[in-house]
Amino acid sequence: MKEIYSVITGTGSFIPEKKMKNSDFLSHEFYDSSGTKLPTANQDIIDKFVEITTISERRYADDEHLTSDLGFFAAQKAIEDAGIDKEELDYIIFAHNFGDTHADDNRIDNCPSLAARVKQKLGIKNPNSVAYDILFGCPGWLQGVIQGNYYIKSGDAKKVLVIGGEVLSRISDPHDRDSLIYADGAGACILEARESDTPVGILGQNSRSDALEFAQMLSMGVSFKPEEAETGKLYLKMNGRRLYMYALANVPKTIKAGLDKLGIPIEDIKKILIHQANGKMDDAILERLYSLYGYKDTPKDVMPMTISWLGNSSVATLPTLFDLVVREEVTPHQIDAGDTIIFASVGAGMNINSVVYKMPED
Repeated sequence: MKEIYSVITGTGSFIPEKKMKNSDFLSHEFYDSSGTKLPTANQDIIDKFVEITTISERRYADDEHLTSDLGFFAAQKAIEDAGIDKEELDYIIFAHNFGDTHADDNRIDNCPSLAARVKQKLGIKNPNSVAYDILFGCPGWLQGVIQGNYYIKSGDAKKVLVIGGEVLSRISDPHDRDSLIYADGAGACILEARESDTPVGILGQNSRSDALEFAQMLSMGVSFKPEEAETGKLYLKMNGRRLYMYALANVPKTIKAGLDKLGIPIEDIKKILIHQANGKMDDAILERLYSLYGYKDTPKDVMPMTISWLGNSSVATLPTLFDLVVREEVTPHQIDAGDTIIFASVGAGMNINSVVYKMPED
């Protein structure tokens, strides 16, 4: 008996051209949370940063581009890749965390929604194409995919555009060494309804939110530099060590629970696409996941990574990574028809999403 499934028929991403190498931060002044200037030489700070995160460079948006612009560029590519009429989109979902910010002003601008701005930029006339935003931390794009899947499964939609975009460079404190991790970018996909007598596309998902104890691990705060703090401007702050421990404890079991619900063994998974938060953390998550299945050695070819050269662009990392992998631009990784893969992300809230997806045969 045929059922309706949600299949990704098109992908797109926008990677800013501006490269920020680690050496570009050698002249920065770094302070700790108490406002004390760090005595460690910047080169030593950067060397330790690379050791922990694997990041050697990241991308920053051009001054004239806003988050909605980046999302628009990615959406255009996804629509073209899917070969659909943009007027047929039932929903446009834009996941982000900070709205549009300007190069000379980091105040957050969310009105109108970024999804509405993208719809306008795309020139979509259809009033039944509903546009809205999601604030769900780094797993926001996956949350949009989950919601799009529910719309399709319920019969409410046939085509959904899901965008993940962020310009973190403008809400990063230049005097906080943790800000070295952040980057800008956008990714998008088209979800379409497909009838099939065998499971395909989105097979299932598993999610959790741990706000009671962990809501403040990522939050907004003033600059670590005392003189800058007096301006009252807010920047993204994180409790890196505690976040690392939370992710390691909870992401692997969230992924496993999702697979267990579907009765799918880990051996059936071709690739695991994890939010590009921290290279070493993602390695540890993968190792912990396979240890839950009794593995002592972790497969070396299952997890494609882009963080070393793209940095952490929050909600944009997963759709960008997926787009690059399907286009075979993350060597030697590739995803073939019939492969079963996992998307997983963890971020502010704290929230975790895991989605199991089977590539269509055509």
